[in-house]
Amino acid sequence: MAHDTHGATHAKALPADLSAPSFVDGWRARALMIAAGASIVAVILAFLGQAQDQLGWDHVMRAWVLGLLLTFGWTVGGLALLMVQYCSGGKWGLLLRRPLEAATRTLPLIFGYWVVSVFFMKRLFLWARYTNPGDTAAALKSGLINEIQAHCLDFKRPMLNPTTYVVAMLICFAIWGLYTWRLNKLGLKRDTESPDTTPYWIKKLENISGPGIVVYSLTMTAAVIYWCMSMDVTWFSSIYGLLFLVGQGYSVLALAILTSISLSKAEPFKSILRTTEQHDLGKFTFAFVMLNIYLAFSQFLIIWSGNLPEEIGWYLDRIRGHWGIIITLDFIFHWLIPFSLLLSRDIKRNKKRLILVCQWMIFAKAFDLFWLIEPNFKDAARNLHFSWGILEYIAVPVAMVSVWVAFYSHNLKTRALVQTNDPHVAEILEPEHVHA
Repeated sequence: MAHDTHGATHAKALPADLSAPSFVDGWRARALMIAAGASIVAVILAFLGQAQDQLGWDHVMRAWVLGLLLTFGWTVGGLALLMVQYCSGGKWGLLLRRPLEAATRTLPLIFGYWVVSVFFMKRLFLWARYTNPGDTAAALKSGLINEIQAHCLDFKRPMLNPTTYVVAMLICFAIWGLYTWRLNKLGLKRDTESPDTTPYWIKKLENISGPGIVVYSLTMTAAVIYWCMSMDVTWFSSIYGLLFLVGQGYSVLALAILTSISLSKAEPFKSILRTTEQHDLGKFTFAFVMLNIYLAFSQFLIIWSGNLPEEIGWYLDRIRGHWGIIITLDFIFHWLIPFSLLLSRDIKRNKKRLILVCQWMIFAKAFDLFWLIEPNFKDAARNLHFSWGILEYIAVPVAMVSVWVAFYSHNLKTRALVQTNDPHVAEILEPEHVHA
């Protein structure tokens, strides 16, 4: 008992300056330099790809979708995780709330990325190329598409057409923007109120976030169906949106842990990131790793056991023609390695090692998106081969992610990193041995 009292008297205090440390400006500067270098490489590869197989610029847009999906997952996935935290509570929210808010405020950049893809949608989607039954019939007669694709194009046209696509996505971005604006505004306003108002704020943010999680699930599913699933107009899956939902939790948690540990080199995160909370975040991430592989394997198992011709083609495109090497590596990279490492209690409590695990998870997520995107196209399905264009899957996403990181770093600097009017502040500043 005396030991506990002694620990309590040495509780830490928040520093007077709660803003992001100065080295965050260095993150932004380095990210912009990397973005410039990667952009130059991407342009060079595009010209080389055009000379090789006339697909250089097509690969630029395919890789653009990978970068869009990855950064979209951090932005809108960050919004979802922020709402989950408001509904569930917990000290981990005090660590991640402001980084997650900073991630959500990169939404204008994601909108810009999407707008670029709209201008080149004919390079990505058959339904954008053949917009009426006459176009479909002509393409079928010319051998540009097969009968199954022609049937699916005509059957799905009420949803898969350029007008509906643009309108639906504008509505989705408006909804995400509304939630981003509202939660960020209330997050700041909460800090100006007295601690007596805490129950009011908890209830208010729960009431916004609860329905918001449902709205996020629906709008995010619509986005990934349009951006990725509809690249293969014949593909359908009732679990596709859920796979991306869990995948976003997988990657956004990795990013948030990276940010928190990196910020803990200086105040104020040096005071609030305890080993206990770091370990909890590692366990939370481990849960997403498990759920991710469970859903992915469930989809594969159901389709494999059904063995229906209209369903198995999507997997055959991603297994045959040397793609089996990629799916094997994807299993190892995306699940086996993170699962094995996060089983360790010591790794979850070691900052340097946990940073390496989170960096690997982000790479693995990008690798998984490559496996999802590239085989959708006729030149790549069941035909994995090297080309200059395939290297765009490195150059273009690196450039897009780097610009996103620069924007994110800027957002971290615009407000205090700790939400002071939070009931967990006093608890997270106590010495860890008090609760050991």
